[in-house]
Amino acid sequence: MPRTVSAGAIGEAKDGALRVLEELGIIFRGIILGVAIAAPVGPIGLLCIRRTVERGLAVGLATGFGAAAADTMFSAVAAFGIGAILDAITGHETQLRIVGGLFLIVVAIHSFLREPKEPARQQVRNLPRALVSGFALTVSNPVTILGITAIVVGFGGELEGVQRWTLLGGIFLGSLAWWCILCGGVALIRDRMNPRTVHWINIGTGVFLVLLAVWALGGVWWNWVAG
Repeated sequence: MPRTVSAGAIGEAKDGALRVLEELGIIFRGIILGVAIAAPVGPIGLLCIRRTVERGLAVGLATGFGAAAADTMFSAVAAFGIGAILDAITGHETQLRIVGGLFLIVVAIHSFLREPKEPARQQVRNLPRALVSGFALTVSNPVTILGITAIVVGFGGELEGVQRWTLLGGIFLGSLAWWCILCGGVALIRDRMNPRTVHWINIGTGVFLVLLAVWALGGVWWNWVAG
């Protein structure tokens, strides 16, 4: 006799399939958000390009990995609505702007004064240092927390429990995928670059950093004058 399948079993199978599709949709949404967060041209992108040109793909990717970790951290604050962290950021906004602005100026000066070099052989040393610097530069960018919060809250949707972790996983994968594409593309043409190209990358990085520092410190000054 042919085996029959109960209506309850069919319903459970459909529910399971729908849950899988829903999770896939959330992680895909997270990947799109991760790319949207990472893709806009900025100092961290130029830094990844410069390091890929000067030191090779591994160092550029390590820098991008640090930036992706910072993007995911801020996305977690926005997705979970962690009140204590948000209150700490809001309550110490002036101090964070000052510290972040000064850090950006220091990195900008280093970028301006850095002597352009010929693209070297692939390097795998100092990868932890590259990762930490990518994370620190992303975290110190005053625009980061504001932009990521707006994107995640605006387009992340209303999620609960595991769905939030799924979204964060997608954001990390999307951000990391962008840095892989950027650094991988630069690595393909790095042999065609010369010190003059690196010089202009350094100048562009420095200009971006100075503009961000002026925005951060200018906001502190304006609040002080207005207050």
